[in-house]
Formats: sequence, C-alpha cells, structure tokens
Amino acid sequence: MAADDSFGRLDDDDYPAYTMGRAADMLGAAQGFLRALGEARPTTPLRSEGGHRRYSRYQLRIAARARELVDQGTPIEAACRIVILEDQLEEAQRINAEYRRTAPQPATGN
Repeated sequence: MAADDSFGRLDDDDYPAYTMGRAADMLGAAQGFLRALGEARPTTPLRSEGGHRRYSRYQLRIAARARELVDQGTPIEAACRIVILEDQLEEAQRINAEYRRTAPQPATGN
C-alpha cells in the first residue's frame, strides 16, 4: 500500500486502530467491560496478528453507548441488546432515507 493510500484509513470508522488498553482509556472503562461486550456481541473486535484485540471508532461508539446504559443501571446483557437494536434502527433509517432520495418520483397528473 502506498503511503498516500494509508492516510485514507484515518477517516475509516471501521479501521481497527485502537488497542484494548487505549479503547478502555478512551471510554473510561475497565478492559473487562470491553471483554464482556465482546462476549455479548454488540461489538466483535478484530485481532492483530499477535491475537490482541483492536477496536474501530464505530465499535468505540457502540461501546460508549453500552457503557452509558450500564452506568444508568441497565444490566449489561440488556444494554447490549438495546445497543444492537438502536444500531439496526439507525441503519434501516439510513437505507430508507437513501431509498427516498433515489426513488423515482410519481408523476403528477391532472
């Protein structure tokens, strides 16, 4: 990969740029919280060649929302389910908006 191509990853929300330690620091959470999220599956971190967990910005946003819910007293399993459903709803709304933007408009007749 050319050096100029690698800078494009800086804007890629799905690029696994953060180690578990850095991700935990950014979230103000323990690494065990991130492990629990991985087990509950709202996020599945990628693994480096050495087997270390790596997180993307997208995954950090999901984890931050789950942490917010847990901090409000929601059990982690329920928080994970809520986060998954919120993410699915957001994606469906994005697809719907894109469809409305590109769909042919009905002809208006008199």
